Amino acid sequence: MIIPRPALVLGFAGLIPFFWGAVTVLVPDLAFWTVKTIGPRFSGPYVMLFYGAIILSFMSGVLWGFATRLDGAQAGAGYTLSVIPALWAFFMTGGGPAGAGVSLMAGFAGLLVLDWFFWRNGAAPIWWLALRLPLTLAVLACLAIGVIFA
Repeated sequence: MIIPRPALVLGFAGLIPFFWGAVTVLVPDLAFWTVKTIGPRFSGPYVMLFYGAIILSFMSGVLWGFATRLDGAQAGAGYTLSVIPALWAFFMTGGGPAGAGVSLMAGFAGLLVLDWFFWRNGAAPIWWLALRLPLTLAVLACLAIGVIFA
């Protein structure tokens, strides 16, 4: 079970905004530099929250693609489940940085359950969970830093 190199590289590159947000939470001087240089949306919990909502929406599209590989009632369930991450991001990320961060953490944890569903039913590649598990753990750790320390 080898994860294709492009999926691995792009998956881990997709963690950069989460890592950047976490680091700018922990290093106030870097946060100040970021706010002054490229704007407050790219600092602290804000970059993680904005980007996290985008990624949950993106993952809905990925899951929709997996649903096309299912048949009958299972396909109907797959299409229905695939829209949950985007709807979660839309409805649950208000209420300030801490509340939105906790909601995104729940969304990414739930996404991992959906990943497992599609993988278990043969719609996702065999290597899918081997990629998604470490990515999800990294995202959860970064978001936790934003929730706890921001």
